[in-house]
Amino acid sequence: MFLNRESELEALEQRYQSGNAEFFVIYGRRRVGKTELLLQFCKNKKSIYFIASQLNEQDHLRQLKELAGNVIDDPLLQSMRFTDWETTLIYFSQKSQEERLIIVLDEFQYLCEDNTALPSLIQRFWDLTGKNSNLFLILCGSQVGFMEREVLSEKSPLFGRRTGQLQLMPLSYRNSTLFFPGYNTKEKIMVYCILGGIPAYLKRFEINYSRNSHQNIDNPIKHNIINEMLTPQGYLFDEVNFLLRMELREIRIYSSILQAIAGGATRINEITQRVNLDQAKTNKYLSVLRDLRLVNRVIPITERAPEKSRKGIYKISDNYLNFWFRFILPNRSLIETGNSQLVYQQLIEPFLSDYMGLLFEELCRQYVSLYWEEKLKIAPLRIGSHWDANCEIDLLTHNMDGSHWFGECKWWNKPVGVNVLNQLIDKSTKVPDEWGEKPRYVLFSLSGFNESLRQRANDEDVILIELDDLLD
Repeated sequence: MFLNRESELEALEQRYQSGNAEFFVIYGRRRVGKTELLLQFCKNKKSIYFIASQLNEQDHLRQLKELAGNVIDDPLLQSMRFTDWETTLIYFSQKSQEERLIIVLDEFQYLCEDNTALPSLIQRFWDLTGKNSNLFLILCGSQVGFMEREVLSEKSPLFGRRTGQLQLMPLSYRNSTLFFPGYNTKEKIMVYCILGGIPAYLKRFEINYSRNSHQNIDNPIKHNIINEMLTPQGYLFDEVNFLLRMELREIRIYSSILQAIAGGATRINEITQRVNLDQAKTNKYLSVLRDLRLVNRVIPITERAPEKSRKGIYKISDNYLNFWFRFILPNRSLIETGNSQLVYQQLIEPFLSDYMGLLFEELCRQYVSLYWEEKLKIAPLRIGSHWDANCEIDLLTHNMDGSHWFGECKWWNKPVGVNVLNQLIDKSTKVPDEWGEKPRYVLFSLSGFNESLRQRANDEDVILIELDDLLD
């Protein structure tokens, strides 16, 4: 299944039609969909798609030559031997003069393991030959840190050579829910809050549910959590460790930090105490996790000097990692001894509603960020939340017209009433003065709104957002 990468495909197509030599870099975390995107792009085009593995250089070059033989019509190719990367790329650039040729080197980091000079060799090739050819060269990698450091940074030999780059990000919540046409709206939202927007993870819940569609599955969320996450053979049981090993060395320390954050230790002093490190070292590890976009430091939107704020808290930015460190890792021993049903019933299900409530807030902020302008023709300049000693506000925006939206997000099993609106209005009077100008109000609810609130919202121009609205 290939869904919702239209803008990325269009960007690649525009480069392909440019008529110039192109040197494109694509990177993103494991399972985010880079390979599928590039395979879609290469369809019906003359292309050589090479996926590297942890082999030596000569094995890689031999495999690449075999692939080339299936694409390039050259009687001499059979007797040729690709001896090094520079001459191999020169050969491809010569062949591209006859017809546009795409060369994809996927998992580029593995090619560099056996030849650390490869970026320098590609730089020399591009400067002397490649940029004057009809070649479309694509370097693709799953190690985000490596690609940013060794390919994109100013210190890389390849700096300034690329003609374009793309960091492929997880899908938005709306695009993620398209994987599940058989789920109801609540279930779609819950799956996103558990898995995030990684296509390979979403497919596991979709595939597992489809394979058992002949069964009477009353609770597909429970069914898939148990089969994919609470079973040692499940695809998502140990995926986090594979992901971390690709990017990090001291896995135990990073895992301890992530587990501390998922368990509620969100301030630097709380994390430091939980993992038994000094604050300087904790900050260093957190900095690495932030660079990899696995952790965010979140600050109240109302802070006047956010870079100096002491109110910052740390959150795991990936939903799947957050769920795994909150529920899977702490209960791993029980899971591995065959107690998956017990873990779900006693250690996950009773806490799932509160857990979803926190993730629902972030999803509502994503809704405002991506779709608010389309709905209300008002563009938010800044979107965040507010907290201090006096109150907490789930959603707060500063808009182009000088207005401010105050929002409350309720993952409740009962309709929201007028009292929630009254509390939100009261909270809006407690923010710094400049944030209280031209206040507007919006409420998000899992279970809808009672009639009294609907009538008042209609009279006072309060926006009410239900689950179905989030997906429309």
